[in-house]
Formats: sequence, C-alpha cells, structure tokens
Amino acid sequence: LNSPSLKVLADHIRACSFLIADGVIPGNEGRGYVLRRIIRRAIRHGYKLGARKAFFHNLVTDLVKEMGSAYPELKTEQTRITSILKIEEDRFFETIDNGMKTLEQEIGKLKGDYRESTSIEYLGKGSITVKQSFGSRHNAVPGELAFKLHDTYGFPLDLTQDICREHNISIDIDGFHVAMALQKNQARAAGKFKGVANVEYSGACTDFKGYEILETTAKVLALYKNSTSVSRMDEGDQGIVVLDITPFYAESGGQIGDNGVLKSDSGIFAVEDTQKIQAAVFGHHGVLKTGTLNVGDTVKASVDMASRAASMRNHSATHLMHKALREVLGEHVQQKGSLVDTEKTRFDFVHNTPMTDDEISRVEAIVNAEILANAATQARLMDIEAAKQTGAMMLFGEKYGDIVRVLDIGSSTELCGGTHVSRTGDIGLFKIYAESGVAAGVRRVEATTGNGALKLINAQQALISQLAIDLKAPTGELANKVAQLSDHAKALEKELSRLKSKMASSQGDDLTAQAVEINGIKVLAAMLEGADANTLRETMDKLKDKLKTAAIVLASVNDGKVSLAAGVTQDLLSKLKAGDLVNFVAQQVGGKGGGKPDMAMAGGTDASQLPNALTSVKDWVSSKL
Repeated sequence: LNSPSLKVLADHIRACSFLIADGVIPGNEGRGYVLRRIIRRAIRHGYKLGARKAFFHNLVTDLVKEMGSAYPELKTEQTRITSILKIEEDRFFETIDNGMKTLEQEIGKLKGDYRESTSIEYLGKGSITVKQSFGSRHNAVPGELAFKLHDTYGFPLDLTQDICREHNISIDIDGFHVAMALQKNQARAAGKFKGVANVEYSGACTDFKGYEILETTAKVLALYKNSTSVSRMDEGDQGIVVLDITPFYAESGGQIGDNGVLKSDSGIFAVEDTQKIQAAVFGHHGVLKTGTLNVGDTVKASVDMASRAASMRNHSATHLMHKALREVLGEHVQQKGSLVDTEKTRFDFVHNTPMTDDEISRVEAIVNAEILANAATQARLMDIEAAKQTGAMMLFGEKYGDIVRVLDIGSSTELCGGTHVSRTGDIGLFKIYAESGVAAGVRRVEATTGNGALKLINAQQALISQLAIDLKAPTGELANKVAQLSDHAKALEKELSRLKSKMASSQGDDLTAQAVEINGIKVLAAMLEGADANTLRETMDKLKDKLKTAAIVLASVNDGKVSLAAGVTQDLLSKLKAGDLVNFVAQQVGGKGGGKPDMAMAGGTDASQLPNALTSVKDWVSSKL
C-alpha cells in the first residue's frame, strides 16, 4: 500500500478522468499531449507492478464511486472516459514491452560504463553545434536512443527520464533534441511548402476588405520569387504578391484562401491561393499569366465570386453542423479541426463512437431546418469578456485577442474570422456524405452544400436509377430485390460447396491408392483439382480415417496461388508434426503456414515448384522416422 507506483496511479487516474470529462483527448500536441504523457506514465508504473495488459481504464469505476457524488460530470462521462483510456492503453501496450526491453538493455550496459565521446550542444529552435570533447567520461543514455523510444515506441522524454532516474542514469538531452531537429528538418524538406515561412517582410500591413467587397483597387507593396524579394515579375513567373488593400481572404480557421486575379496596366497575375505571411500581411500566391508586374504598380484585385460563394456556404454550414452535433450527440462534442473549401466542409470533433444513420439524419434535419428559416447572419466585433457573456462557442486552448469577431448564424453563436453567407437560406442545401474515425476519441464528418449537395444527390439518384434498370425492379423495391439476390447467391455458394465436397470425396477415394508405405506408415502427397481450403480439410479428414496410420499433404492451385493442407494421424504425433510438414512443403513454393500438430494449413505463390515439393514429402517423412 505504500508503493510509490500505487500513489502515482491514484493521482493519475484523477487527473486523466477530469481532463477527459472537460473535453481533452489524447493527442500529439497541446493539452492532448499532456494527457497522453500522464496516461503513459501511469501505464509504466502499472507495468512496474506487473501489469502486462490494459488495466488503467478499470480504475474509473472506483474513482466514480469515491468522487462521483461531488463531481457529477464523472458519472455522466464515465463510459466515454473509460473507453478513451482503454483505446489509449491498448495502443501503448502494443509497444511498451519492446520499448522497455530496449531501454533496460541500454541501462544495463551503461551501469559502471564510462566512455570517451563527442558532445553535441542543442541551441534551441532546431539549431545545433557539435563540439569535440575527447577524454570526457559520462554515464548517459544516448540522445538518439531516447528519440527512438519517443518516435518508435511512443515514450515521451520525461517518461524515459523517470525510468533512468530510478537507475541513477542520465540522458543525453542535447542529443535527443538534435535527433528531433534532424527529423523536423527532413520532414520540412519533404513537405510541399509554399515558402511563406521563409519570406522576410517588414513593410506595411494589408488592409483586408473582403468582408464587405470582392473587388478593389490596390497597390503592390512587395513581390517574391522563390521566397526572395524582387522588384519585378515577368510572364510565367510564379511567386507571391503583397498588396496594401485586398478583398482576398487568407487561409485561416480551417477556411481555404481565396483565388482570383490581379490586373495592372502591364500584366495579369492569377491568384491561386492566399496565405498569411504575417498575422496582418496577406500573400497572394500564383503565376503571372501575361506581361510584367512591378512593386508600386496599381492593380485591380478581383476575387473569384463563385469560389468564394461556395466556400462561404460550406463554412456557414459548418457552424450550424457543430451546433447540431452538440444537440444530437451531447455537449462533449468539441471541434478538433476543420477544412472548408469550395467542395466540402470536413469537421473533426470529440466523440467516442461512430455516428448511427439515425444520428446523421437528425443532424442533417436540424441544419436544413436552419437553412429553411433563412435567418440573417450577424457579425459583431467586441472585447473578449463581452463575447463570453453572449455565450459564444470558444475553442478551449485557442488564443484570442482582446477584440474578437462574434458570428451569429441561425441558432449558432461562435467566434470566427471567416467569410459567411448573408442569410442561412443562401446555403441552399446541406448533405453529409461521410463519417469516419481519425484518432482515438475523434470522429470526422464530411458534408457539402448548395450545388455540391445537389450534384451529390443527383449522382446518388442516377446510381439508383441504373441499379433499377440492371436489376429490373422499381426503385422502391430495390432493397427487397437486393436481399433476394443475396439469399440466392448464398444458396448457390452453399450448393457449390456441397458439390466441391462431393467431388473431393470422390477424388479422395481415388487418392488412397496413391499412398506409399514407408516403415509401416502410409505417405500421401497429391493434388486436388479445384479444391478450396475447406475442401482440402474435409478430404484430409476422410483420408486419415481410411489410411489409419498416415502422413498426408494435399494441394490445390487457384488463380496461381497454392493452397496446402498437411495431416498426421494421432498415433504418429510423437514423431511427426503437421505444422513442420506443411511448412517444409510451403517453403518450396514461396509460402508458409501453421496449425495444430495433427492438421495444418499453408499457402504459397510459386505454383511451378509444387510438383517437386510434393515429390519431396516421402523423403522428408522417411528422415523423421
């Protein structure tokens, strides 16, 4: 009872349960990563006490008994808390054993081991320096290993430090950060970045007018090619244009940036995307289609109205969907990410189980009812405290300024800086077309609006009409028709299986004559044409009954793939094992397998070697006797 590990578990189950009840889920960043580290530290202490499978989630029941009356949210969220912890435990237990063995082996080598080495100094922000330090002596886990534990086995650095501290072993922290920085640099080099992060700009801010207008006259403040500042662009050049005023919305809050065109007296620049270079500086990415463009030029900046309208419909529907999800699934639903473009809205949220068809239908009905109500949309700028008083939805952990934009759409009130429809009716139609899981405790809904929803419904209707033609049934009777065809197919499969079994039995009678006797044992290795795995097993059982004392290998080839079955009668199991026999044959045809001592199955990919492999069975059996 005085074990420190037990105290850690008691403390950590409280911390984890309250965090999950407040909407936090395990993740790789922010508060989600803090929760994941706490859970994994608790699992490690359970591991120390002998736990080798998920246990931590079972403590939620005891916690609710002790604290549920004082904290009712624990009772309300008990099932969800338990489920999230179970998922996280199962995931970590898959790797903890290998990770612990790797670390313990290194610790064992390090105890009393002093070595000369080179030191690496981590300067922060991905910067490193290497210093030669010959003759120094240390007793530390290498940083590369600590990083491997973090990257491969999911051991947070502080967990590795905890384990090492118990053995009076240190960790090469600088080496860990070096490995981390190298991986980030490699990922950055492999990624498709637009160069915004590398653009150095020190001029005036961009005045965004895109809430009110989609077209304006503006002045070119800066031009960039390959992230390098230039004074001029020529036809065909790709780059970034910075304007003093812009109607183009820059990607933010999950909504993609606008596209459109910049026209000057000397050239036309096609804007393919808009990204923020700095918080208040918009970069217009694209290519100069014709002529030239110079710093200081005056341009007519025009947003593609159709694309903006499509994005606005999807973004406004996202707010209504978020509200509807909370109504249907519960107040625990919180946004975990979103992507809004011209085609769809993709919304990630906290929820532990897949949505049912009924839940999806209810969400759709709520959103479409809001659309039909055609309520006016209102955007208000106010200080953060006043915004809180309105009850506006705020994303926990998100950083907000002193002045925020509160958006009212239908019955939804949220903080949002995106562009939106004037009235809910402008959305037109809302349709969910996909629901899936993306992480432990996180679901994803994908939906579309307006013309996108109409196209989706038309495509589905066309598919139904085509099926009605192909199946020669009215659309209203398609479900019954499909059920009839399914039942008919099952009956045919059953009859086919019966015929195969009958055929195999017939072949089996013929095969008994092919058995060769070796030291009083009947040995048979033969092909069974057209047999599937079940037929091979059934025939094997019949042959063993007929041959009494026997070692048997049966094979078939279907679509170029080899199926094998090996059988050994009970009186021979002390000398022969079916698993060994089937693997001996399988290895010759590019495969492997296994099973019980008296019956084993295998597969292979090289049917050309099957005849020789079957011929070798007699010698193999003889060598074992």
